[in-house]
Amino acid sequence: MTGMIGDSFKLAVAQLNPVVGDVAGNLQLARRAREQAAAEGADLVLFTELFIAGYPPEDLVLKPAFVEACMDAVAQFAKDTADGGPGAIIGCPYRNADGLFNAAAVVDGGEIIAWRSKVDLPNYGEFDEKRVFQAGAMPGPVSYRGLRLGIPVCEDIWGDLGVCETLAESGAEILLSPNGSPYYKGKMDVRHQVVLRQVIETDLPLVYANEMGGQDELLFDGASFAFNADRSLAFQLPEFETAVAISEWKRVDGRWRCDAGEFAAIPEAEEAVWRACMVGLRDYVDKNRFKGVVLGLSGGIDSAVVAAMAVDAFGPERVHCVMLPYRYTAQTSLEDAEACARALGVRYDIVPIMEPVEGVNTALAGLFAGHALDITEENIQSRIRGTILMAISNKFGAMVVTTGNKSEMSVGYATLYGDMNGGFNPLKDLYKTEVFRLARWRNEHQPKGGLGPAGEVVPNRIIVKPPSAELREDQKDEDSLPPYDVLDAILEHLVEHDGSIGELVRRGFDRDTVRHIERLLYIAEYKRRQSAPGTKVTRKNFGRDRRYPMTNRFRQGA
Repeated sequence: MTGMIGDSFKLAVAQLNPVVGDVAGNLQLARRAREQAAAEGADLVLFTELFIAGYPPEDLVLKPAFVEACMDAVAQFAKDTADGGPGAIIGCPYRNADGLFNAAAVVDGGEIIAWRSKVDLPNYGEFDEKRVFQAGAMPGPVSYRGLRLGIPVCEDIWGDLGVCETLAESGAEILLSPNGSPYYKGKMDVRHQVVLRQVIETDLPLVYANEMGGQDELLFDGASFAFNADRSLAFQLPEFETAVAISEWKRVDGRWRCDAGEFAAIPEAEEAVWRACMVGLRDYVDKNRFKGVVLGLSGGIDSAVVAAMAVDAFGPERVHCVMLPYRYTAQTSLEDAEACARALGVRYDIVPIMEPVEGVNTALAGLFAGHALDITEENIQSRIRGTILMAISNKFGAMVVTTGNKSEMSVGYATLYGDMNGGFNPLKDLYKTEVFRLARWRNEHQPKGGLGPAGEVVPNRIIVKPPSAELREDQKDEDSLPPYDVLDAILEHLVEHDGSIGELVRRGFDRDTVRHIERLLYIAEYKRRQSAPGTKVTRKNFGRDRRYPMTNRFRQGA
């Protein structure tokens, strides 16, 4: 018989990397985590939101067979707890006579002793839970070995429905919150403030357990933590790493307080963004079972940074870089691409595209007779490159990684079925100016968990030369776009903040330039709808967060 909790207990937080849809695999992850926690004397293991399903499962939960498989897995997991070891709180989709819920099961003593369903369903940004789940009833505490647990699920601590307050008023002694909270820059401060608000309102300690790992565009960064009732940080787990971490709690004067726990440093600025993009790329490729990646290495900044991220994610043996030169490719670009590949230690091949490009041009010569050369011929070059990379992918099983940044994707400075070809884009949510900052940072730092070499991996000449697509003679990006520091400031205002032209003009930007960029932003929507997914690192990425119509005639008048 499992003993009652007295004036102390050990809580294990399982900050792990489940795979959406891999119910059996996620069950094995849970079992191994519980075994590890048991070996360290834990009394209870807290898993993350919808752990057994993987988060977010989206429309998978509309399949009755999937929900049944998840609930069966939790029932199997519950039987494990008959061994007298720790019980657990584990996220799972839950169906009963009232509907389908985003829930957490409490398992102990060989059975499921309680379900608690998410009350506040998020329906903004990347979240769309009202589409697939019903809202749960306002919960009360769960009695676990004599300890009264409040279990608010993710948004229940973020929203204003008073879930935590209700739990406190009905006798909860501690709040344990399973979360699936995606990363964006600055998110840790936001989470701390959210939790502190609930701690202040309830006068209870709150444990925030967060998933770690990439799922399509989303990156869950872990970084689980807790605050004591006196608002002191109780523990902080690492970011971008899995962990099963023990915290020790004691009851003093009738109140629970964390007596011992881990305090990991949280990376900031470029380090955090680099590691987020690295983990997001790694998980997308590995979870979809690709052998590795292949990319076009042009001698430019974007492809060099992507190559370095890929090597950090997979090691050089799983990264294949290909230079695809044409008549406009500068000798310096050939030299820079080779230097970058050599620094990274990857396989590097040169596949000239002169013959296939001229072949297409010859095939179209009669149809195009009498028409001047224009962007059509430039796009043919890009599309030939995309075709060759896809052929290499098909032949050898490596996924094509595309390299366009958020600045380019914003204004449509990319070619459909050309340089946009690929399965994933780690730079998709990074503006060009940030790509430059990341290159400089990576040359001076080796990221934790990265498999690439230390030292300069992006040759300095790539960083300092003017960016160019090299699709015509002496082409520079600034021939058709404002300088990137100007462009990115305009785009951040229009994209991240849905700001107005008038506000930008009042800040000193040229009105005609701003209106031109706004027009490009709107008309490029059809390209973005067909672009590869990429790791979300800002508050508003293209795809999940910013959903504008492709057919759209609205333009600001000011």
